[in-house]
Order: sequence, then structure tokens, then C-alpha cells
Amino acid sequence: MTPDHAPSAPSYAGHNRITTDALTSTARAVAAEVLGVQAAQVRASFSDDRGLLALLLSLPLPVPALTRVVQDPRVLEAFGGPLWVRADAARTPILQRVQHLTGARLSRVDIRIIGSTVTKGARVL
Repeated sequence: MTPDHAPSAPSYAGHNRITTDALTSTARAVAAEVLGVQAAQVRASFSDDRGLLALLLSLPLPVPALTRVVQDPRVLEAFGGPLWVRADAARTPILQRVQHLTGARLSRVDIRIIGSTVTKGARVL
């Protein structure tokens, strides 16, 4: 055996199963991290999409106070841009990370923005 190759794990009879609850909590945690919200604010559900899993996320997104945006429009970009742009940009990293962590095969990630929370958030440099 060379140092570049680890020994393979022994094979045992049986199977592994990831429950729906485990998939859901993993998806919630990933979405929360990618989109900068608390996992408790994220709802996640899965549906069958021709043999793959489609992930639906529902969550509020943080936004800057409108007075800050009026004073300095760059604040919006410091938050990652408009809500639509942020949600669109988050889909691919969420899909890839959920697949990597769980081994599940996802066909898509749909994000439903169900509200917003005003926060101080990002700083403008």
C-alpha cells in the first residue's frame, strides 16, 4: 500500500438510510449558512422529480433598512444585491453542498422568499 492510498473499509452486510428528517435538517442548515439566516427560519421539503429530489426552501431574507439604502445605495450590494439575485445565486451552492453532505441526488433547488428581516448586516467598505 502506498501512502497515497488509504486502506478500504471492510464491507459488512446491511444498508444505510438517510431519513427524510436528516435530509431536511441538513438542507435547512445549508440554506441558512449560504443565505445568512437562522436555520429555524428555513422550511425545507423534498419532492420526487423523475427519480431525483427537488428541494423547496421557504425563508425570509435579511435586508438593509431603507433609510440606509437611500443614504448609500452601495449598501444593497454589500448585502449581496436584490433579493431575487441573492436567491438565484444561492441555488447552486445549496444544491452542491446538500448533495455532497448527504449523497442524495438533487435535480433542483427552488427558493420561496416568504418575508424579509431588516438588519444592519454587511458593511460598505
